[in-house]
Amino acid sequence: MRQKIDRFLGAAVALLMGIMVINVLWQVASRYLLGSPSVFTDELANYLLIWVGLLGAAYASGKKMHLAIDLLPNKLEGAKKKRLSLLITAIVILFAITVMVIGGARLVYLTLLLEQLSPSLQIPLGFIYLVIPVSGLFIIYYSISNYLTDNGTN
Repeated sequence: MRQKIDRFLGAAVALLMGIMVINVLWQVASRYLLGSPSVFTDELANYLLIWVGLLGAAYASGKKMHLAIDLLPNKLEGAKKKRLSLLITAIVILFAITVMVIGGARLVYLTLLLEQLSPSLQIPLGFIYLVIPVSGLFIIYYSISNYLTDNGTN
């Protein structure tokens, strides 16, 4: 299951980055070669960056490549190290649940309810913000999976 999620997230981030590169290339080409900048490319690049950033953060947490200060965990051993690992995992999960999943879902709901549209693409902003709770769910999954794997429970 985890390998499928890893492959899916990796492919999704790579695809979104590829689209973003093509989009920015078109933006530069239309501005400098055609003399008329494309209207939607700036907005699309911003939204793609949001998706790449949040899905990439979830992917990085799954690969344990996220930013971490490991001074204290490296000095601890045995039961103290396991307790610290559990505390850190619990804090990450609590943040992901409250801010990303619950807060993100409320943001998506509110923007869809108010029918807010992006200025030039005219797509509902709720679809853009949907990546917040989705990434939160991936981070929760990876946090639990990493904790169980690291502590020999899985």
